[in-house]
Amino acid sequence: MRYLVFVTFLWAFSFSLIDEYLSGTVDSDFAVLSRVVLGGLAFLALTRWRGVQSELKIGVIIIGALQFGVTYLCLYRSFGYLTAPEVMLFTITTPIYVALIDDLLHRRFSPVALIAAALAVIGAAVIRYDGITGDYFLGFFLLQISNVSFAAGQVGYKHLIQRYPTDVPLHQFFGYFYIGAVLIAGPSFLIFGDMSMMPETTLQWGVILWLGVAASAVGLFLWNRGATLVDAGTLAVMNNALIPTGLLVNLVIWNRDADLMRLAIGGAIIVLSLWVNQRYSKYAVSLKPVNS
Repeated sequence: MRYLVFVTFLWAFSFSLIDEYLSGTVDSDFAVLSRVVLGGLAFLALTRWRGVQSELKIGVIIIGALQFGVTYLCLYRSFGYLTAPEVMLFTITTPIYVALIDDLLHRRFSPVALIAAALAVIGAAVIRYDGITGDYFLGFFLLQISNVSFAAGQVGYKHLIQRYPTDVPLHQFFGYFYIGAVLIAGPSFLIFGDMSMMPETTLQWGVILWLGVAASAVGLFLWNRGATLVDAGTLAVMNNALIPTGLLVNLVIWNRDADLMRLAIGGAIIVLSLWVNQRYSKYAVSLKPVNS
């Protein structure tokens, strides 16, 4: 639990830093790839290339591709269509996906999570009820892909470590996580990257360095380490501990003119979706065979 709490505070400024100093001025594919490379370099000397089960290697590579590669490529693109408070608020659906994916891995099904997700979409629409455009929905859709990928990564990592116990310390094979991420972020930059939008200021490079080393290397490792030590319910709740902290930082420091009333009403509906999911998910229907 302490790992998850620490990373929550570590990540509190990330959304605002991306929105204020990188979004629209630095190519999003380059920004993600730089985070992947910097995070990978931090673990390069620690990685054990032999003596690690093949299942663990492949599993961590796939998880890295999802939780870092797909997650952050979609996250950075969403800033082109949404404000920072909207991005932070819309990540609140991640616990619903954590619950859904954990249910799938345990061969259960709960329709409540789908109802909760629909409520979250309604809450998102309320926030921009007089300014809903195709681009707005595209931003919301990109962010939901990001949320699903992040949820799949952390739940998958937890199940992977439980299924393939090992005496090798986690930090000695977490480097494979960044290999998976670069397999997604590298080709994306080569195909979609804009070389005319490279970082130009010391401040931009400083933000990229902080996001790569602190948020991506230290943060992602400790978050996944913490995920292996708690149950799925606690993990789902901790996914949203970042939201109030990040919103407070953004609204107080950078975005004082935000429409707080709409954010409050839409946010309340989204929080209601979480309550519905948490309150009624205990009635999940098991899909396991009766004789299993």
